[in-house]
Amino acid sequence: LYEMFLGPIEQHKPWNTNGIDGVHKFLKKFWRLFFNDEKLSLSEEQPNNEEYKILHKTIKKVRNDIEDFSFNTSVSAFMIAVNELQTMKCNKRQILEPLTILLSPFAPHITEELWHLLGHDSSIYNAVYPDYDESYLVENTFEYPVSFNGKMRFKIDLPVDMPQAEMEQEVLKHEKAQKWLEGKSVRKFIVVPKRIINVVVG
Repeated sequence: LYEMFLGPIEQHKPWNTNGIDGVHKFLKKFWRLFFNDEKLSLSEEQPNNEEYKILHKTIKKVRNDIEDFSFNTSVSAFMIAVNELQTMKCNKRQILEPLTILLSPFAPHITEELWHLLGHDSSIYNAVYPDYDESYLVENTFEYPVSFNGKMRFKIDLPVDMPQAEMEQEVLKHEKAQKWLEGKSVRKFIVVPKRIINVVVG
């Protein structure tokens, strides 16, 4: 795992064993996703969309990287996914099990151990390598920068399919908008989809 993390496989890379510590910390963090107070703790609860998105984004990235022999960026993707899942306190089997299979070519010993702890009798290498579902990767919201008279004042997360009239209501009732609306009237409300919102006041 450390050797793959050093950089592109075809390029010369400086060897420094101090860097092994970072990969070791990642593996410990990955292991801790499965445990609570040293006891295996897995939830059979259905994952939410955000958890599925983290999983399927990682599967897509790793599968594409393997095709391109870009193993170092795969390891980075695993690290990002584990950090995000740890923040969400995710211990759901439907997320962690495929993630374990995905990691198995990179970290064979720890994943084989976890696979058996998950209740499987055969080797993890008999498991079907996971594929991603594009539907989980569709962005449903967009973080719009909101400008007043051309100057960006704050950002707001809105559904990408929200009608403009509803967007206008959400922006104008936002607490950060009140400062720029005080004593003024809205002359124009401009929306460039997935780009920017500009409120012209006077």
